[in-house]
Amino acid sequence: MQNTFARESVLKNVLRFSLPYLLSYFLQTLYGMADLLIIGQFDGVAGTTAVSIGSQVMHMVTVMLVGLAMGITVGIGHAVGAGENRRAGSTIGNGAVLFLVLSAALAALLAGLVGPITAIMSTPAEAVAGTRAYLTICFIGIPCITAYNIIAAIYRGLGDSKSPMYFIAVACAANIVLDLVFMGALGMGPVGAALGTTLSQAISVVVSLAAILKRGLDGVQLQKSDFRPRRAIIGRILRVGVPVAMQDGLIQISFLIITVIANRRGLTDAAAVGVVEKFISFVFLVPSSMLSTVSALGAQEVGAGRHDRASATLRYGIGITLGFGAVAAVLVQFIAPNVVGLFTADAAVIAAGAWYLRGYIFDCFFAGVHFSFSGYFCAYGRSELSFIHNILSIVLVRVPGAYLASKLFPDNLLPMGLATACGSLLSVIVCLVMYTVLKRKGSFGGKG
Repeated sequence: MQNTFARESVLKNVLRFSLPYLLSYFLQTLYGMADLLIIGQFDGVAGTTAVSIGSQVMHMVTVMLVGLAMGITVGIGHAVGAGENRRAGSTIGNGAVLFLVLSAALAALLAGLVGPITAIMSTPAEAVAGTRAYLTICFIGIPCITAYNIIAAIYRGLGDSKSPMYFIAVACAANIVLDLVFMGALGMGPVGAALGTTLSQAISVVVSLAAILKRGLDGVQLQKSDFRPRRAIIGRILRVGVPVAMQDGLIQISFLIITVIANRRGLTDAAAVGVVEKFISFVFLVPSSMLSTVSALGAQEVGAGRHDRASATLRYGIGITLGFGAVAAVLVQFIAPNVVGLFTADAAVIAAGAWYLRGYIFDCFFAGVHFSFSGYFCAYGRSELSFIHNILSIVLVRVPGAYLASKLFPDNLLPMGLATACGSLLSVIVCLVMYTVLKRKGSFGGKG
């Protein structure tokens, strides 16, 4: 696979890798979107709020696991780029063992903390029971979430973004069917949403494991010794993955804090923010796909010593996300009520959500830039840089800005939406400074 990448243009590599990833991420996002769309048709505002809050918590758990798995993707990418398939096999085996243990422990821990988590979220009283039921079922299914994302991380480290797309497509179709059965035909509300999501994720794992057993892993032959824990390999995975997981976790915590702020404004604003957050996760598919593309392809280029191509990958990632972000920001100003109306028929929620979305959408423009930089930093094993710019953004702008906007503008969610965009703008500035300084020092493969 690395030889193919080396021969082709950087832009072609970026597009060939990112488009299947974009589609797979789109399908994965449909999990939560389908839950909200379907429950909005068969249940009331309380049920919609329960699923929106519960899915936000699960999204935080998922993105942290995906962030941690970045260590596997980068480790495999370095090995493949250097032509060391044996090292790639050891990274795969050790990564699988690490995440197996982690997922089991995490499922047990969170399942016992459903009550406190629901309380911390300041869940409206009408939605407490539904939120607790949703989270309990989803927490039990964490090993399935982990297994799929680890398998996807392995394939992407090998340069294959198509296989995870096929796996998630099957699971997404299953989720929609199960949601219609559980929430529509059986009227199970938030419980049905959780069951549909968890069972469909289990299906994705079965399908992906069957594919691995049948086709193998692109020339990488796994041996029993690859699954024997090695401190050095696990250490390399964690050195890249932990900062990314912490970064993603803090970002999601900031979103949850904003959700709590909205929840305290009443049920209407709570539902509005929940709906918009779900739609934003869809819009962020392009920036997120570039983060993974730059990190996976960049890691292979770094492993092969092709630093100029790694830098070119970053430039193309930034260019693509800036163009997309500009178009999205302008378009949403005109169609915001229609977008929110896809998720709910409540007029008050539509009105509140439209203003929140009009401000929030500008975050996509700036986030695409710092997402691409984060992928580049990860490719060089410097994921702590991503953590730094994100924590500064959260602590200095995103959370305090949302809180102040909520207090100063109690009747309009637009300023709260703009606060998130301002946080991403700060991240962009910090990324540009860090990149410029470290590039001059030769930290990214030479000066210039």
